[in-house]
Amino acid sequence: MSQETELQPYREGLDELAEHYKQVLTLLGEDTEREGLLKTPMRVAKAMQVLTRGYHMDAHKVLTEALFKEDYSQMVIVKDINFFSLCEHHMLPFYGKAHVAYIPNGYITGLSKIARVVDIYAHRLQVQERMTQQIKDCIQETLKPLGVMVVVEAKHMCMQMRGIEKQNSITTTSDFSGAFNQAKTRQEFMNLIHNYQI
Repeated sequence: MSQETELQPYREGLDELAEHYKQVLTLLGEDTEREGLLKTPMRVAKAMQVLTRGYHMDAHKVLTEALFKEDYSQMVIVKDINFFSLCEHHMLPFYGKAHVAYIPNGYITGLSKIARVVDIYAHRLQVQERMTQQIKDCIQETLKPLGVMVVVEAKHMCMQMRGIEKQNSITTTSDFSGAFNQAKTRQEFMNLIHNYQI
């Protein structure tokens, strides 16, 4: 068994998914029997299962697996979390960075777990707005902190490759709860993540 398979096992329905991609290639006008395309349907099927693995992962469980009691009540920030996702409208990639902050209320979680939460929600068909909210809601519901704030900045290939074809536009979304309803707290978070680039 290859390392890739061990790390990212493929799910049921892989053969059927590959058959559908073979039909898609035919409908696009390609010859699926030519050498360069013989293995393409299965490759795409495997890639799509990897890119949507978040449907079969529990982000709440990830946080609770590394939950520690700690009397720390200042802001915890994990910034510049790289992610790749697929927009649900065109199934084209959007990618960028997420910045997440929470103010503990008796419990903290492992820092890598915050990045894992972003990864889980990014590995689904998404819109950036909903993904931002899902990350915030997961942390708020699971850790029950004094507040959570999430900022996501991304470039969307559906804007770059098709439609309006704007190459340098960046979409920013944010969501927050609790203590971050105070403008001063939100501004502190924004100041702390200010110096970064996509």
